[in-house]
Parts: sequence; structure tokens; C-alpha cells
Amino acid sequence: MKDLYQGQRAMRNMRRQAMQRGVIAVLDIGTSKIACLVLQFDGPSQFRETDGVGPMAGQSNFRVIGTATTRARGMRYGEIETMAETERAIRTVIQSAQKVAGVRVDHVIACISGARPASYGLAGEIVLPAGKVGEGDVARVLAACEVPDFGRGREVLHAQPVNFALDGRSGLSDPRDQSGSRLACDMHVLTIDGDAASNLVHCIRRCDMELAGVASASYASGLAALVEDEQELGAACIDLGGGTTGVSVFIKKHMIFADAVRFGGELITQDIAKGLRVSHAVAERLKTLHGGLEATGRDDREMIELGGETGDWDTDRRSVSRADLIGIMRPRVEEILEKVGEILDAAGFDCMPSRQIVLTGGGSQIPGLDALAARMLGQNVRIGRPLRIQGLPHNATAPGFSSAIGLALLTAHPQDEWWDFDMPAEHYPARSLRRAYRWFRNNW
Repeated sequence: MKDLYQGQRAMRNMRRQAMQRGVIAVLDIGTSKIACLVLQFDGPSQFRETDGVGPMAGQSNFRVIGTATTRARGMRYGEIETMAETERAIRTVIQSAQKVAGVRVDHVIACISGARPASYGLAGEIVLPAGKVGEGDVARVLAACEVPDFGRGREVLHAQPVNFALDGRSGLSDPRDQSGSRLACDMHVLTIDGDAASNLVHCIRRCDMELAGVASASYASGLAALVEDEQELGAACIDLGGGTTGVSVFIKKHMIFADAVRFGGELITQDIAKGLRVSHAVAERLKTLHGGLEATGRDDREMIELGGETGDWDTDRRSVSRADLIGIMRPRVEEILEKVGEILDAAGFDCMPSRQIVLTGGGSQIPGLDALAARMLGQNVRIGRPLRIQGLPHNATAPGFSSAIGLALLTAHPQDEWWDFDMPAEHYPARSLRRAYRWFRNNW
């Protein structure tokens, strides 16, 4: 835990220094595409060293000065499969974004969508000798949270305090400078596969970039697609990507659960390619232009000329009805939603005061998905577009850019994490290996 703590602190300090210099890049490495946004901050006057980071502290204003996207290569299920191909794709997108921005970028913050995320709920409690909560007391109660055995090869990606209680008064977001005798804390810890994270770090450093942070794509998508009331009252964000479908649950403006399904839009494309015996590129075009999930009587008569899609009228004169195309797509989408429903049930989502579900990501643009999800997951379902940020071009405002935009928001307004406080020296080793419980199932 000591090495992890020091590594995360080093990246947080690196991010702070890059923000002070004024330019930093965010990199969304997905299975189907890689997006890069170059952020320009308004200067050191907007971000002072004494402010710290996070919602408890100061924030920085920023704007997008460069964007670029490219097709992802060497990726599978949100993880790197072929290092050399992924490295070339990352170099290409970063160079393109730098060219648009007209500046050189040395530091990058990346998000990871795969790596088998797992959530844990930790709890800790301390006595306040001074009768008042100070900065050191927050660090002590965070360090007092009993750390479970995450398993071999697991790394902690996020460790966020999501609730403080002072003498039984729960629901405090910032207990500092308040009087009391006992301080308790609930903390959400998100772990990922260590090898997948190491591959991502190694690949970015091979591109001659300094890594200033790594975040979960599910977390970033939720920050971009959920409005403030949804984050406060309780909502789930479902990010339908190319290789994975991320699920994140928010309440009281904190993420309290995250997971991912190793199913995505690429499987739908593969089903179309195999069912209609067409190439992958043609299947993707059919899904994008003619796809859907709700068949009507008109769809039986609406014929799609496959030769017209391929541009080869001489050798491929086949045609297929849109209803047949929907019949291929719908079973796979239903399977993905069933997996998502199982995750939400395991997370105790039914106990939320507001059971709002927001669909985002590139796969959320399939016509009829919101109606199908409403029948399978719940009634309160909507399609979520990411928040607009200054300087963002129109072609980067689609739901497929939720992770990239959420990562930009997280970069400028980071949530307070364990790494933002000085851990007491006596708590550097893991204090306990007891199995953690998911506290929010009983407390929210």
C-alpha cells in the first residue's frame, strides 16, 4: 500500500504542475476509437498551491484547444492486446491533437475502460483528541479504514471518501473545522487488474509522454452524462462502448460503485457480419445507418441493398430487410442489458431513492435502445449526452465522447481522494485483511 500511495501522490503532483504550466492532454483509450483533448488552463492565478485539489478546495477554469480521434488498434475488451499497434495509434492521435492546438503537450491523463474493475466499501472511525476536525484528522480516519485482501495482481485505481459522520451526524461532505469527539468515514475503493494497468502505463511512456493520472472510464462517463440532481439523488450511468459496457452508480455526488461487462458494440457488428456474410466495415455501416431495435410493419418492406453498401453492384446483388437486420441486433443488445441488470442488482440499485438510468457511449445511439432498456431495467431511462465545455467542437459532443469529456472535467475539478491527504506514518502498511462489505447497500 505504501508504494501505491506514493505512486498516486506523485501522479497527482505531476497533474498539479502540468495545470500550473497551463496545458495538459486527456486520452480516452477505447476498444473502437482513441480520442485526445488538449486542455488550456487560464493560468496559475486560477490555481494556487495552497488551494489543494477537489471539491473541498479550489477549482481551475479551462477550455479545449485541440481535439483528435483515430481508430483504436491493438485493443480488445478495453485492454491492450498488441502493444506496438496501440502505441502507433496513441502517437497518431496525440500528434494530431497537438497540431490542432499548436502547442506541445508533455503530460497526459488517461482513462481505462476494461481491466475487470471491482468495488469495495471501507469504513473507519477515530477519536478526535482536540475536539475539532483538522486536516490531519481527515488523513487519520482515511488511513483507519480497514483494507481488505483485494487479491493477487489487483491495483487500487480510486480511493474516495464518500461520506463522513461526526458524532452520529452522517452525510457530511467536508467535516474540517467542525467540532466533535468521534469522526467516522465511508470510503469507496475501485480496483482493477494490475497487469492491464501496467500495460497502459508502459504504452503511454513509450510514446514519450508523462502519465499524470489514470481514471476509470465508467467514472468519467458518469461525470459527463449525469446532471447534478441525478448525481445527488442517485443514478446509474451505463456507458455502451465498443468492447465493454461500463456501469457506475452515483449518489450524493460521489461514485459508490463501478463495474464493467465484457460486451459492447463490436459484438453487435460481428453478429451482423456473420449473419449477413459481409465484411466488418460493411456491418458497421449497416449498424450505424440502418440499425434499430424496434421492428414495425414498415421495416419488413424496407429493403437494404447490400451491393449498394459495399459499392460492388456486379458481384453482390443481395438485399435484406431492415426487420432482418433488427432481428440480428436485438438479441445481442438484450444480452448486454441482462448483464447490466445483474450488475445493478448486485450493487443494490433498487434501494436507491431515485432509480434513474442514463445511457451514454457510442452504442447508446442505436434507435430504440432507450425503450428496450426501460422495459428491461426500469422506467426511468434516458439517453445522456455529455456536458458542453468551452472550446469543444460540435463533432466531439456525441455520447461516444462522454469518457473523454468526463476525464477533462475530472482533470480540472478532481474529487478528493485518499492520495490528497498525508497518510500517518503508522498506517502505511495494510492494517487488516478482513473482507470488505459494500456499505451502501445498507446505508443509502
